[in-house]
Amino acid sequence: MKALHRPELFSWSVFDERLNLDFNGYAWVRAGGNVLVDPVAMSEHDRAHLASLGGAAWIVVTNSDHVRATREVAAHFGAQVAGPRGEREGLPISCDRWLGSDDELVPGLRVLELDGSKTPGELALVLDETTLVTGDLVRCHTAGSLTMLPAKKLRDRAAAVASIRALLDLQPIEAVLVGDGWPVFRDGRLRIAELVASLQ
Repeated sequence: MKALHRPELFSWSVFDERLNLDFNGYAWVRAGGNVLVDPVAMSEHDRAHLASLGGAAWIVVTNSDHVRATREVAAHFGAQVAGPRGEREGLPISCDRWLGSDDELVPGLRVLELDGSKTPGELALVLDETTLVTGDLVRCHTAGSLTMLPAKKLRDRAAAVASIRALLDLQPIEAVLVGDGWPVFRDGRLRIAELVASLQ
């Protein structure tokens, strides 16, 4: 796994040739049990690395299109799975907990629901109030510049834009770790503001 902007955060990726970008999984290493977000398939090297860091206690799936390798990773590490309560009736994987806005899965991990995306109640996560982890709605196809899921895939564009605009209330966001594309490690709130301005 790759070391990120904080010593307790790691990622690993699978390159998608159709979209020409990485699909990312994230690991937050913490004393009370590690948390993974939207895990993609892991190489033997990455599994061994994660095992050396304590494995995984929880996996958060941000939306039904990001189940990815959750079943395999959860089975391997004996992790519990949490998913969006907005997809409780249709998420294609069983969950031990359902999450919505203002829930706190573990101390320091706050949950947000984003409206209008391609699935109901898509989750975003805020780690220690400084790092935002997104699923599908907010992405980064070009390094250093956030973008929104294409309009043709949105359930409600106005609601999606409002959800992204509300992210400006999060302070101080330093980094934005996207599920699809390039993570942003500095000036995260500024990048969100630029995205909001582009959606006017």
